[in-house]
Amino acid sequence: MSKFSLKITKQQVLGVVLGVVVAYAITAIFFIATAIAITYTELPETVLPTIVMIACVVSVLVAGFDASRKATNRGWLWGMVAGLIYAAIFILIIIFTSGNAAFDMRKLMLISLSLVGGGVGGVIGINFKK
Repeated sequence: MSKFSLKITKQQVLGVVLGVVVAYAITAIFFIATAIAITYTELPETVLPTIVMIACVVSVLVAGFDASRKATNRGWLWGMVAGLIYAAIFILIIIFTSGNAAFDMRKLMLISLSLVGGGVGGVIGINFKK
């Protein structure tokens, strides 16, 4: 029986923080590009929820990838941590800007996609450096 131990280093925590910061930079680029596209083209606003989810998935993949690059093992776990932090911050932003603190299906979907996307990014990142 294997004992699960996770040694947390300053470098790993820094990797998660850096991954989340990069993820939000990517999200900002997606949102700015979408705003420009909606303003100057015939792109309907009804595509916004889809674009937001795509931006979040791409961003957490990158966050998981970056977070796991600083880890020595368990890249999936570090990626999921980065994804969960990304989702938590995103949900707080949604609550503060909309005033809607109710837990709905979109928030659940965001958390789920962030965990899965971060985990996948973490697996890719931990194996990419080998």
